[in-house]
Amino acid sequence: MLTPQKLMRSMLITALMMLVISAKSNLAQAERIKDISTVQGVRTNQLIGYGLVVGLDGSGDQTTQTPFTVQSLTNMLSQLGVQLPPGTNLQLRNVAAVMLTASLQPFAKPGQQIDVTVSSLGNAKSLRGGTLLLAPLKGADGQIYAMAQGNVIIAGAGASAGGSKVQINQLNAGRIPGGATVERAVASPFSTAESLHIELNTADFSTASKTAEAVNRRMGPGTASALDGRVVQVKFPQNASDRVAFMADLENLEVESVLPPARIVINARTGSVVMNRMVTLEPCAVSHGNLSVTINSTPQVSQPAPFSRGETVATEKSEITVKQDPGQVLLLDGGAKLSDLVKALNLIGVTPQDLLAILQAMKSAGSLKADIEVI
Repeated sequence: MLTPQKLMRSMLITALMMLVISAKSNLAQAERIKDISTVQGVRTNQLIGYGLVVGLDGSGDQTTQTPFTVQSLTNMLSQLGVQLPPGTNLQLRNVAAVMLTASLQPFAKPGQQIDVTVSSLGNAKSLRGGTLLLAPLKGADGQIYAMAQGNVIIAGAGASAGGSKVQINQLNAGRIPGGATVERAVASPFSTAESLHIELNTADFSTASKTAEAVNRRMGPGTASALDGRVVQVKFPQNASDRVAFMADLENLEVESVLPPARIVINARTGSVVMNRMVTLEPCAVSHGNLSVTINSTPQVSQPAPFSRGETVATEKSEITVKQDPGQVLLLDGGAKLSDLVKALNLIGVTPQDLLAILQAMKSAGSLKADIEVI
């Protein structure tokens, strides 16, 4: 028999265990600010350029079909002081015109190196073994932000002889690790602005409000304010060196997760359906049946009687069978969750394509409490 002291101790231990479980549950549902948002103005910028790859082993562009390759080579040689005689018809097989792409990371400074992707623009067979000549990389504003040059690395391989061809991976695209040098930095408001804007990955008023509350609890009242359902404004320290420490602390703050809206995403091309746990049902009945039509054609030969001077004729005998499976009516109770909905639909044996029609019909009938998004 438990004494009052032992009973009180047991109740206290149980209460402590429930608090620990509740704390762990709340912690598991929290997300860091850096995982659910980005900082306005701190982003990657795309660069693009045009260049020539030389040194190919006869696998370059066919210049008769790609005149821009010859024109580019002529312009480059003239800049280097080489003037070709007028009317010269160049037949090149070791030069290829390429497009260059690169990503300029935030806070990149002049002198840093970035990777470059090289892709064939003409009809070159392979860029393997080629070298990219010095080419500028421009941003969306037309300014040059980097210069690229170097040996192209191709991950594939191929060989052909006697009409047979073997190829592994792609030979017309490759990369130059650290092949571009940054020449111009992108202006960032990080070091000069009085405040920054945190942009949520998904617009939600509840998440924006909770993000502002988390920042104010940690950094002090009035530090953050939600401007709308996506943007939260945060005041910055005046000292530039303090801003880095401020951001390091800010992005690791945890924000309580908000339950998402009930939504069903349907991929009409593949038939896949994804539902979140907020999807619920009102009372409804679902009937499902299949109708199949089978057509069989059997070749037959019509043989005439002897000495009748008739001709042998080939004909076909067709049989058409219509089969309709009996429809099943399934009653779904109101308030059912996602698991109940999935189990119920599996019981009536629906296919992915049938599931699309059933969900849309349930939404039209008002029994499905969720938004349907077709992609």
